[in-house]
Amino acid sequence: MTTPISFSRKHPVLSIVLGFQVFRLCLLPFMGLMPQDAYYHFYGENLALSYFDHPGMIGYILAIFTGLFGKTVFVVKFADFVITSFTLVSFHKLASFFLPHKKATNALLLLSTTVCASILSFNSTPDVPLLLFWTLSLITLYKAIFENKKSYWMIGGFAMGLAFDSKYTGLFLQIGLLGFLLFSKEKRKLLTTPWPLAALLVSVATTFPVWYWNYQNDFASFLFQSSSRTGDIAKFQLKPNYFFGAIGHQLVLLGPILLAVFFNIVYKYLRKVFEKWQLPPSKTLFLLAFFIPTFVGFLSLTPVYWVKLNWLMPSYITGIILAGYFFSKKMTKNHVFISILFHVAISFEILFYIVPIKSDDTWLGWEELTKQTEEIQSHYPNTFIFSADNYKTAACMNFYSNQKIYSQNIIGQHALHFDYIGDDLSLLKGKNALFLDSDKRFKNNEKRGTNRKDELNQYFSKTTELTPIFVKKNGKNIRKFWVYYCENYSPKK
Repeated sequence: MTTPISFSRKHPVLSIVLGFQVFRLCLLPFMGLMPQDAYYHFYGENLALSYFDHPGMIGYILAIFTGLFGKTVFVVKFADFVITSFTLVSFHKLASFFLPHKKATNALLLLSTTVCASILSFNSTPDVPLLLFWTLSLITLYKAIFENKKSYWMIGGFAMGLAFDSKYTGLFLQIGLLGFLLFSKEKRKLLTTPWPLAALLVSVATTFPVWYWNYQNDFASFLFQSSSRTGDIAKFQLKPNYFFGAIGHQLVLLGPILLAVFFNIVYKYLRKVFEKWQLPPSKTLFLLAFFIPTFVGFLSLTPVYWVKLNWLMPSYITGIILAGYFFSKKMTKNHVFISILFHVAISFEILFYIVPIKSDDTWLGWEELTKQTEEIQSHYPNTFIFSADNYKTAACMNFYSNQKIYSQNIIGQHALHFDYIGDDLSLLKGKNALFLDSDKRFKNNEKRGTNRKDELNQYFSKTTELTPIFVKKNGKNIRKFWVYYCENYSPKK
């Protein structure tokens, strides 16, 4: 009798990778809608060449998936899971160019077991397509540079353009390419050929929709992403809590061992450059060119600016391949063990909501909020609904409601892309409204009182606070929303 082959024994590393992916897939049905899911789905429902706060790739992806499989929370999450799975497969291909097969597979294990991979699989953000096209860009550029396949320069340019069409940090690909070619003694001669320039021109042509949308809208997105942030950085006010907060986020996203190896990589190679004026071999330099600018660049801002946890994610791709040179078997086992603990904690939080989240960045309560609000609306006919928290409440309620839910542009505040979907607010003149305001850290079940009435009364003739809405889990109030009935809307020009 033939003994059946055990996949887990023959391919233990791939078994762990597959196990993590199955875990994520099984957890998807229990994941509620996140505000980011709803907002980027809102992108897809309002198709445009680009959008106010980001390019539109994630919106296009969600539009395709929900168009094919239906508008459900699971389908939105499944889109993220599928794209991230393609990223993992592409990463393994890329790693195989630099590492022996076993180490390349171990590198895949390192990436696939991170909390970063889970966040990308669960939550719709521009980083989901960014990391896929970032990885594909590096695959094609490798083939163009190291295998002398000229057609891949064009494909690489196209992939770099799609990365930028996903998120503006895709620009670090062009920066990394030029930096590598400038510093590599072996490959610098490529700058005398037309191919790098052709790749850059193709990438720029691929980003044309983003530039044209910005041109049509007074470069609103570029200004939003640059002016306020550069102003804050220029103030140069030291804030140690920003630095330690960023390090804490990276510890969770990568795991402590992998993050420590990243810092060791930075120290080791930068020391060689600045003390010995010694550059690493071309292949290692290629990996560093797409790791150092993003990882060190953003981390260097953390003492004076709040760097979001996902800004460093593109650096993980080549950073983890570099880490593959240094990771021992013991370190890998410890990394996986810590990752398992993190994921067990995440699953318990998702399933049982052990730690209350004092924020609107939560997956709980949005559908219940929509139902309760529309029940109140049935007692106040001919009203529209709006909120004022940038995008979160309006986006989530738009996902669940069959009517349009408005944002804070109703009361003259900038409302991100809600300002760019062509709403004529003058058509709402004279109508009544229900206004929702989240009490993120609520301590009682009482009404709010007079707060915000003065603000609302600039646009409505009368404002009356109603009984708050409460969202429950296991019989306990977990979220609270103040509700106001606002009469006779008068938009300001």
